[in-house]
Amino acid sequence: MTDDVSSNDSETPMDENRLIAERRAKLSRLREQRADSSAFPNDWRITHEARELIEAYGDAEAFDASRLEQVEQEFSLAGRMMTRRVMGKASFFHIQDGSGQRIQVYARRDDLAEGLYAEFKQWDIGDIVGVRGRLMRTQTGELSIHASDIALLTKSLRPLPEKWHGLSDQQTRYRQRYVDLIVNPEVRETFETRSLVVRGIRRYLDEHGFLEVETPMMHYIPGGATAKPFVTHHNALDLDLYLRVAPELYLKRLVVGGLNKVYEINRNFRNEGVSTRHNPEFTMLEFYWAHADFNDLMDLTESLLSTVIHEIGAGEAGVVSYQGELIDFNGPYRRISVEEAVMEHLPALKADQCRDEATLKGLCAELNIHADKDWGWGRLLMELFDAVVEPTLIQPTFVTGYPIEVSPLSRRNDADPGLADRFELFVAGREIANGFSELNDPEDQEARFRAQVQAKDAGDDEAMHFDHDYIRALEYGLPPTAGEGIGIDRLVMLLTDSPSIRDVLLFPYLRPEASSQE
Repeated sequence: MTDDVSSNDSETPMDENRLIAERRAKLSRLREQRADSSAFPNDWRITHEARELIEAYGDAEAFDASRLEQVEQEFSLAGRMMTRRVMGKASFFHIQDGSGQRIQVYARRDDLAEGLYAEFKQWDIGDIVGVRGRLMRTQTGELSIHASDIALLTKSLRPLPEKWHGLSDQQTRYRQRYVDLIVNPEVRETFETRSLVVRGIRRYLDEHGFLEVETPMMHYIPGGATAKPFVTHHNALDLDLYLRVAPELYLKRLVVGGLNKVYEINRNFRNEGVSTRHNPEFTMLEFYWAHADFNDLMDLTESLLSTVIHEIGAGEAGVVSYQGELIDFNGPYRRISVEEAVMEHLPALKADQCRDEATLKGLCAELNIHADKDWGWGRLLMELFDAVVEPTLIQPTFVTGYPIEVSPLSRRNDADPGLADRFELFVAGREIANGFSELNDPEDQEARFRAQVQAKDAGDDEAMHFDHDYIRALEYGLPPTAGEGIGIDRLVMLLTDSPSIRDVLLFPYLRPEASSQE
């Protein structure tokens, strides 16, 4: 009996090259044998997937061996061969199909077409095969397919690794996500959860009267966020363009046009650093709601997150475990201002000192926090917040009262013009959402754009450009509006207990792989 469960990734490159050469030789022989037909046939059709059969017939008490014998239907499946035990005239093997589940197959020489079993014994782990047959249950109680026909559909030329887990393999897993998905079932579960999250968000917003729209991904002027853009060039127009850093200004143009509740689930691109929380391209939900303010957004966000998390079954009754912390998404979420939060963590700072530049610069110096000489009290306060407060915000927390200095698109607070009607939602020590009452005063917005241009001229490559068309749109009249962005990648990280953003991106950014000779 042979038991070639899988290949071994501890083999040297020479061993792997030998195995690849052997498989290529098998493919060559297959081409010769199938001279009048394709070595990669496309005529096998499936009727079921493994998950369906397991869910319907997997219960050994409800469907014991004798009852399965009464199921006369034949089932046709196709999947990748993941294990194999060859025992003379009969063999067992498992296939893993598009459902992500594995099911065992029993293949006996006398039940197959003449010569087919001999061909089967030349197949390899990783080959994609078709299987047709009736259901049976083995002596160990495992649901299986008793094959009446099998077919080799795709020859795998590279052996699958036996041992894929481990930190040493992380870069390879990200680069070769196709292999990662084959051999690590939990990876598939992460991306299934991601799909459910996006679907749930769409359903929630659609049911609440929001219209999904699409806006340009290449912009003449980068805007909507303080971030460094990627630059590209349109040859026919001889014009530099920018990959969008945010869709905000386009979405608000639509609100000017009378689309009072709009959203977009969008890809954004920012030419910034790479970390466990940052990728140069990422997915955001942005939505805008006319005749609402930032308080309405906080209420909606609580409802949106708790509803989606319950619907997809993440955590236990809305409580999610992330990196050892239990996070309760049920609400209500705590609400606290920036100034209150900083004073909580720096008791020496008093309320009347929160806007004193000298005091704030002194605290930054004590804590070894960089402070530019041109920064005002708002930027200084936010640097302190980022350093001493943000990492402590584990449970969902709305932080409000942001300085207008760091909120160039937000509406000023009527009672305190130094602050914006803005919030950010923090969970597990990171920002998840950013929302505010929109600035709809075109003259105020023009003045802030000019301040951003001055900052850019002074060397701030993340400052915004001046967008004349957006000012023109505001001059037609933007109704009182609230807008918000929610980071899909970071949200999925929380709901799948993923420590790195790369774990929730199918193809995360990595440095180019060094070329090598096979």
